[in-house]
Amino acid sequence: MSGTFESKKVIIAGGSSGIGLATAAMLVKEKANVTVTGRSAAKLAAAAEENPGIQTVALDSNNRDELDEFFRTQGNFDHLVIALSGAKGAGAFAELLLQDLRDGFEGKFWPQLNTLQAALPYVNKGGSITLITAISAVSKAPGVSGLAAINGALELMIPSIAKEIQPLRINAVSPGVVNTAWWDFLPADTKADTFQQYASQLPVGRVGEPGEVADTILFLMRNGNITGTVIRCDGGLSL
Repeated sequence: MSGTFESKKVIIAGGSSGIGLATAAMLVKEKANVTVTGRSAAKLAAAAEENPGIQTVALDSNNRDELDEFFRTQGNFDHLVIALSGAKGAGAFAELLLQDLRDGFEGKFWPQLNTLQAALPYVNKGGSITLITAISAVSKAPGVSGLAAINGALELMIPSIAKEIQPLRINAVSPGVVNTAWWDFLPADTKADTFQQYASQLPVGRVGEPGEVADTILFLMRNGNITGTVIRCDGGLSL
């Protein structure tokens, strides 16, 4: 399954913006047949308008019945990218509302596993699955213990799943601070200041861009000799 993506069928769960959409755009340029999913019909429509050739399906990845029906309808395919994420779970532990942490698991951990489990019967055995986690899993930074729990849990499962589903491959890409809409919960000036603060601390001297993470995803999809692995694409944040 290494090499070209031409005519390969790819599904990107959570592909209406950010890293997922950047990955979809790259794959369309390589003549793959790409379907992206998301909860927001408006975001999906905008993604399709911006990137002609992308197919879109609106669904809730927390709804297992919807997922099962979606994958039955899609039939067999070659690659799955799971870019589903939420925005809750961050904060100093002493003040962290545990309901927010539960909501964080509901926004990322469970939707990713729901999607993975529902998709498994349909992924071609020479294909691949790539999860998008986050560097919070290993960064040991203050204020990310909840995010570390969510992303670390996903990453810990990958090697075991890889052995269970062989020869189908599964890996993860772990981004650092990336210029995506995930940060839009901050006012624009605060977001800019936050990025500048991170840039001053990162060995590469700047925050990442979605296309750089997408490059890493395509590498894992293309390379048929990698499985059970997490690749950090974090600008050195975890050093």
